[in-house]
Amino acid sequence: MTDLHVHTKFCDGLTYPEEYVRAAIKKGVRHLGLLAHSYVPFDSCCLPLERYREFISEIKRLKEKYTGQIDIYCGVEQDLYSPAPTDGFDYVIGSVHYLKQGDKYISVDETPEMLKGMIDEFYSGDFYLCAADYFKAVGSLADMRPDIIGHFDLIKKFKRSVPFDSSDMRYRSAWQAAADRLIRAGAVFEVNTGGIFRGYTDEPYPSSEIAEYIKNKGANLILSSDAHSPEGIAYGFEKYIEYTK
Repeated sequence: MTDLHVHTKFCDGLTYPEEYVRAAIKKGVRHLGLLAHSYVPFDSCCLPLERYREFISEIKRLKEKYTGQIDIYCGVEQDLYSPAPTDGFDYVIGSVHYLKQGDKYISVDETPEMLKGMIDEFYSGDFYLCAADYFKAVGSLADMRPDIIGHFDLIKKFKRSVPFDSSDMRYRSAWQAAADRLIRAGAVFEVNTGGIFRGYTDEPYPSSEIAEYIKNKGANLILSSDAHSPEGIAYGFEKYIEYTK
């Protein structure tokens, strides 16, 4: 079993990396990716630049300590708007957490109030216009060439509070364009169960419809938990493995 999307206390995770390693071993995880949110100057939950070397060094220490019990990888979740380098990491997950509005960067997944406020202020209350910009940004991750695409349809996180119709062609055409661009670039997509574990969504990122589209286009998907606590590691993998087949 492999889980390559796990956050620790170095960014917005609950506790120290070794606690996640121990939990992963108990759960039968054979390949574990510990990663940090890349530095962005407007986000206090990311890994500060001055701690990059410390983080990489700690994961290296754990790799050596637990050799033979579990394979550990050091990754970075590189936000589209991050200026930080990715040198020194074993792999990169490319993600979009914000939309740029003028000189402001507004989170799409921090609170439903923040998302709704952005839609009202910059899109005249039209969710689909906002989603189009979001997926355009996700598609542009192709230029970054990350190893994995993170939570492809994160814009749906607060669907219970900011409802929309996922069958609307404006929504479908937006995500299809992004998926097509990423697939052409050879992207691997994660099936992320973190939203389910934390009670925000009833399905992974991406939805089953999007996952099926991606598979039919010949691209690969892998399971990930986006765990921010040891308990969340490999959450729901046995249920959602079908998304990747």
